[in-house]
Amino acid sequence: MNMQKMLKDLQKMQSKMVKAQNDLQAQSFEAEAGGGMVKVVINGQGILTSIKINPDAVDKDDVEALEDLVMAAINAANKKKDDSSKASMDELTQGMNIPSLM
Repeated sequence: MNMQKMLKDLQKMQSKMVKAQNDLQAQSFEAEAGGGMVKVVINGQGILTSIKINPDAVDKDDVEALEDLVMAAINAANKKKDDSSKASMDELTQGMNIPSLM
């Protein structure tokens, strides 16, 4: 492979990676915990943009349970975002022998 072609291919890949990152940032990722008792939405940067808590999930004698539900929902939304990001990068690097970019 000549150097010019390799540089051109790398520039194309870089352009595609920037587009994939911009696309990811524009997405929203929703997750829930406790059978829908807590629902959260994060954006592609991992910033929490919405949280909905069913009033039935609020028990002043068991605040710890609600905290666990909120944490589980946020972690699930972040996992969805990370999985989407990894899938995008895997698609871009398919067939190339490059160590993990994530």
